[in-house]
Amino acid sequence: MLQFLEMCVIETRSLVRGEGRWGFAGESQPQPARGECPLLRAALLRRQSAWPLAHFIFSLPFSSSGSGGVMIYFDRIEVVNFLIQSAVYDIVKNYTADYDKALIFNKIHHELNQFCSVHTLQEVYIELFDQIDENLKLALQQDLTTMAPGLIIQAVRVTKPNIPETIRRNYELMESEKTKLLIAAQKQKVVEKEAETERKKALIEAEKIAQVAEITYGQKVMEKETEKRISEIEDAAFLAREKARADAECYTAMKVAEANKLKLTPEYLQLMKYKAIAANSKIYFGKDIPNMFMDYAGSQTKFAEGLPA
Repeated sequence: MLQFLEMCVIETRSLVRGEGRWGFAGESQPQPARGECPLLRAALLRRQSAWPLAHFIFSLPFSSSGSGGVMIYFDRIEVVNFLIQSAVYDIVKNYTADYDKALIFNKIHHELNQFCSVHTLQEVYIELFDQIDENLKLALQQDLTTMAPGLIIQAVRVTKPNIPETIRRNYELMESEKTKLLIAAQKQKVVEKEAETERKKALIEAEKIAQVAEITYGQKVMEKETEKRISEIEDAAFLAREKARADAECYTAMKVAEANKLKLTPEYLQLMKYKAIAANSKIYFGKDIPNMFMDYAGSQTKFAEGLPA
């Protein structure tokens, strides 16, 4: 069959000249060319009408590493690919119209087998499952870039693998416990958040009370300082008034003393003597008057000494 296709390719090589699709200008279906191989023509038309292609692979068994090599099954693997029109001729020539079997199907089985053989069931089923699609796509495209340029892998979608029922129940139980743990952790976070909120509220309230107390204390201090300044001002004013009054009295006394000193003349003293005599209602005359006053003073002294203490 391959030899026959090669003969057809040699006979129809003049079809691909870059003049348009399949060697023709425009998008209409190509008409049979002189000397064209009917089988190659049919293969080209078959691939032309299948862009893009979605291939499905069903129920592939694989063995994962660890736990004694558990067999798992991927129910469906979907590969979406398309051909660049300039590459259809060479790919069909080299790999026939069923190129996808050799380039995609077999490669997927190989890549998945490699992946499962180096990873545990836990990794394949849980931890690394979300990476399988992208890893398969990259692995396929890497080989296709070398082996079949122009064949592009658009997407790879792998269903969740089927595992033995007992293991699946264990995983479900584990997921249930994880869910409970997450719920408990979330509840703990909520309780911690509420406690933190209450603590912050209490702290804010305490800070508010402290600020109010500080403001009140500051007001009282300012009031006392104001009262102190007022008292100092009043005391200074009172002291100034008293000093002024004392200075005035001292000045008055000094002036009076100076005036009295000026008055203490013999003439003034004689005048005051006569005024004092004139003010008395009784006047005594005689030589014994001084003795009479002395006797009176002595009797008064004796009388005072005789009084009980």
